[in-house]
Amino acid sequence: MKNEKIKLFLVDDDAVFLKSLEIEFLQHADFIIETFATGELCMESLSHSPDVIILDYQLDGINKNAMNGMQTLDKIKLYNPDIPVVMLSSQDKIDVAINCMHHRAFDYVVKSETAFVRLQKIITTIFRYKKMEKELKWYMSKM
Repeated sequence: MKNEKIKLFLVDDDAVFLKSLEIEFLQHADFIIETFATGELCMESLSHSPDVIILDYQLDGINKNAMNGMQTLDKIKLYNPDIPVVMLSSQDKIDVAINCMHHRAFDYVVKSETAFVRLQKIITTIFRYKKMEKELKWYMSKM
């Protein structure tokens, strides 16, 4: 991924948190960022091919009938199982985290002062994996 900007989708119904997360990412790295207040809006834009999606667990702050984070995660995985999705939640409960992992989330981050640093590390890890996968495929093709 030489000089290619990472396309990041941020999905959260908390407008203040969403904006602060977007600002943090833009200040620390060269990302292309699209933000969405609902899972439905995120789903409508999946054709924009995000590299990573950071998805809020609740997502019902604006519309009580909106898809929650888990439903959105499931639909993203149906659309493209290879898009890494990192779940964000204010709930620091292990069963919530485990449930997210069962639904094929790449990771789970609790909303806190350290959330952004954790997210940065996770994104770095995702791209290390992707790079290794590409190198492995190249290597296997030469055998």
